[in-house]
Amino acid sequence: MQFVLALLVGVLVAPVCSRSVKNGQQTCGYESCNQEIPGMINVHLVPHTHDDVGWLVTVDQYYYKAVQFILDGVIPELAADPSKRFIYVEIAFFSRWFNEQDDATRHLVQKLVNEGRLEFILGGWCMNDEATPHYTAMIDQHKIGFEYLRNNFGDCARPKIGWQIDPFGHSREQASMFAQFGFDGYFFGRLDYQDKDKRQKDKTMEFVWRGSPNNLGGDGEIFTGVLPNGYGPPGGYCFDITCDPNMIKDDPNLHDYNVDQMVDGFIQAVNDQAKSFRTNHLIMTMGSDFNYVQAHMFFKEMDKLIKYVNARQSSGSKINVLYSTPSCYLKQLNNDNLTWTTKEDDFFPYADRDHGFWTGYFASRPALKYYVRVVNSFFQSVKQMAGLAKLDNTYDSGVQLQKLAESMGVAQHHDAVSGTEKQAVAYDYAQRLADGVNGAQNVVQDVYNLWMQKGSTPVPTQVFCGSLNISICSVTENAYNFQVTLYNPLARPVSYAVRLPVSGIKYTVYKEDGVTQVTSDVLPLPSGTLNIPTREARQATNELVFLAQLTPLGYVTYFVKAATLSRSLKFETENEKHKAEVPPNDNSIEGKYLRVTFDDMGYLHSITNLTSGVTVPLLQNFLYYQGFPGNNSAGVDQASGAYIFRPSSNTPVNVPLSKWGGVVKGEVVQEAYQVFTDWISQVIRVYQDKPYVEVEWTVGPVPINDKIGKEVVTRYTLPGFGNKGVFYTDANGREVLERRLNYRPTWDLNQTEPVAGNYYPVNAFMGIKSGDGKLQFTVLTDRSQGGVSLDDGDVEIMVHRRLLYDDAKGVGEPLNETGIDGKGLIIRGTHYLVLDNVETSASIYRPLAQEIFLQPQVTFSDLKVEPSVYVQLFRTQWSALATSLPKNVHLLTLEQFRHTGPVPSPGPSVPYLIRFEHFYEKGEDATLSNPVTFDIQNIFAPFQLTDVHELALGANIPIEQVQRLKWNTQSATIGGQPRKHLSGTVVTLGPMEIVTLQVNINI
Repeated sequence: MQFVLALLVGVLVAPVCSRSVKNGQQTCGYESCNQEIPGMINVHLVPHTHDDVGWLVTVDQYYYKAVQFILDGVIPELAADPSKRFIYVEIAFFSRWFNEQDDATRHLVQKLVNEGRLEFILGGWCMNDEATPHYTAMIDQHKIGFEYLRNNFGDCARPKIGWQIDPFGHSREQASMFAQFGFDGYFFGRLDYQDKDKRQKDKTMEFVWRGSPNNLGGDGEIFTGVLPNGYGPPGGYCFDITCDPNMIKDDPNLHDYNVDQMVDGFIQAVNDQAKSFRTNHLIMTMGSDFNYVQAHMFFKEMDKLIKYVNARQSSGSKINVLYSTPSCYLKQLNNDNLTWTTKEDDFFPYADRDHGFWTGYFASRPALKYYVRVVNSFFQSVKQMAGLAKLDNTYDSGVQLQKLAESMGVAQHHDAVSGTEKQAVAYDYAQRLADGVNGAQNVVQDVYNLWMQKGSTPVPTQVFCGSLNISICSVTENAYNFQVTLYNPLARPVSYAVRLPVSGIKYTVYKEDGVTQVTSDVLPLPSGTLNIPTREARQATNELVFLAQLTPLGYVTYFVKAATLSRSLKFETENEKHKAEVPPNDNSIEGKYLRVTFDDMGYLHSITNLTSGVTVPLLQNFLYYQGFPGNNSAGVDQASGAYIFRPSSNTPVNVPLSKWGGVVKGEVVQEAYQVFTDWISQVIRVYQDKPYVEVEWTVGPVPINDKIGKEVVTRYTLPGFGNKGVFYTDANGREVLERRLNYRPTWDLNQTEPVAGNYYPVNAFMGIKSGDGKLQFTVLTDRSQGGVSLDDGDVEIMVHRRLLYDDAKGVGEPLNETGIDGKGLIIRGTHYLVLDNVETSASIYRPLAQEIFLQPQVTFSDLKVEPSVYVQLFRTQWSALATSLPKNVHLLTLEQFRHTGPVPSPGPSVPYLIRFEHFYEKGEDATLSNPVTFDIQNIFAPFQLTDVHELALGANIPIEQVQRLKWNTQSATIGGQPRKHLSGTVVTLGPMEIVTLQVNINI
């Protein structure tokens, strides 16, 4: 069965390990490079193709129209000439092509890999975006690519270079991640035009990027290079059929003989490039989007270029051209043993010209961004569940998990979760995710069949309600009695607010023992309370709310019993009675930790931290920027679109509050209802036992009857807070970076867009600190968005975009999402507001960010038995943890290796992949930021560990085998061996450190 599974998930041939370089034997790696000529300018031609896994057409369409022919043509070219080189990046495409090949072709490809002639660069399932993915998804999508390469090709296929040539701005977390993968270098193509101009003048296009200067130090640092021509060839030297190429015509008998002209132009391009770089080694990317469909043509022209440029050496030229790869180029730089400059910030926001800030995509396609985040959370849970239930080595669960992993991998592409694809492609991404989820839901049922089983009675079918975010669930709306099972993917106990759409007015909720009652509220649905028109065929009129106490890394079942499902006048009277309990002038809601007040019109007025007694004014508005309708013929006409945020006015239009719905106070939660317009409404909640304010906003469909595109923001304002243009955003959900208005740390900014030019990606949270340094206000998000603090005390976050003009960055259509009914998308989302002292804020927002991302997986059943009977038949609670983890440690990954781990497993044991993460930064908390040591031997209840090995972050090489190239900076030498975190079964983690383990377990 294991062999059949291996065939289905792509392990088709036995891996061939790297070969020795001695005595003329085949080899890969740095010693397989073509040799330079000392004393010359050596130009490293890097043949490559950039293959988007979806953008203008779907990933499947790209494969069938281009990618398969690229690889069909490149492989024979490499086989015919040992000097030729080619790099390939997107394993989502390569795996599909390789799996289709016959045995002879597969072995030929292996030979090319083992000789270093075909090199895998980056090695992820795709080339991910860097602004909008969560770090867990970034790690996962690289891991599945790495695993495919390791299982099919062995060590010679292990990537050594990060290659992010097309994303629209670059995250410091990405650099840190590449360093932790064990990469030696990182190359990218896009950076701000002002930044590039300065770097070219200063010859700092290559540098050491300090990806985690405050936490990981050298283990998060990586040599980084900016490619000189984006990622294309010099002008006039693209020889692909898509380029309308100027061919090298080398027959002197022809009237259009042009060898001298082509050589002169190339030499001029080399000399121009050399002015911006420090060494006599130059990299030239020879390829672009979906190039090499006619591989023979491109290689034949490069052969001519190499031949005729190098022929000039006989007449004194000092330029030598050779086929190469980014790795070979990097090694030559390393051999020069220079001292390099460093960089500690990131490359956001990115602008390619005046008024051309690529900051709109931070919030483009908010529904898709949310769906990617939700599916990622589900993926983490189902991997854990299958691994803990020891299901992952079975046929069906392994196939379903691989399908979900691949759909998640594709979704991280820089034209997927970014929201910069065509509409039809966005639908395709969503469909792939849905198909992956539907298959993996069967795995969840299989897990519960094992975990819940006590006797011979079949375990109830578990039903997922995928529309709970819009208050629709057939089970809870129609059943008098039902069971709610919640799986908690966090390795710590969680108090989770369960909100279920119901049709009745009175319910009793029981804990997992079937006896103990749980406090609950039945509150009116906001859409009914506020007379907001809805599109959904919803039967529910109320929401049942209770707090579920969830066991760590396990599940618990709650029971719900309804007294009545009446939808008669009695229901309306009961609601009025509930409201009547609130004094008519009571415009506040509160819990144990926070109080929020509203003014007489219904606007937010203040927030009080009840623990410290501090009250600050807190205002909120919804506003929208009008999208600039430019024709894009010049920079001043740049339109706002899928990529670009360019408002026609930097003063947004305010959307005033039109209806105040008052407050409703339950025992679990208190709520306030607001309507700003017929397309913006909001519910603000304070739970009794939660240290945050929950703001659930509903925006859309954004009106375009006035023929004006709109970019909708919400703005939280703390007047007099004194942050003075300084604010903080996260990097992909991990480390925090300081931002300053109209400022870049590495060059003097000429700001052309006072709003768009100050927007930054907000993946998980954004905050400001008071001028006196005592208070911090933090807003946490449920998806990637864009944010800024333009004025004192402001936190502005973009929540929705609908635009009517294309921004001319390639997608070729406006960002006008009309939805299935053609009326425009309605987006519902949630912000979580935290006000606390600076020194204690992290202890709230750090775990809260994890709870927002890794939400419990909620399933339902409606077995028609009493709770007391159900408890006798089935197990209603289970946890995988035998020992609690330290409070500052997060279980980042738990899954089985679907094939075999990097370290051979002894005897009958099965390899598992486990990652632990210290999720605080240095100095964030007096206690929780300290290093931590713990023993993993007895943490997991169902497992007997046989041995443990530490791996690099990408889980494709033992940590002791990582030997990174060393680089000199003015302050230190980086590289070499990374720090180890494992001693026996004892793990030691410092702030922001991740340990990646292969844990072999007896089953």
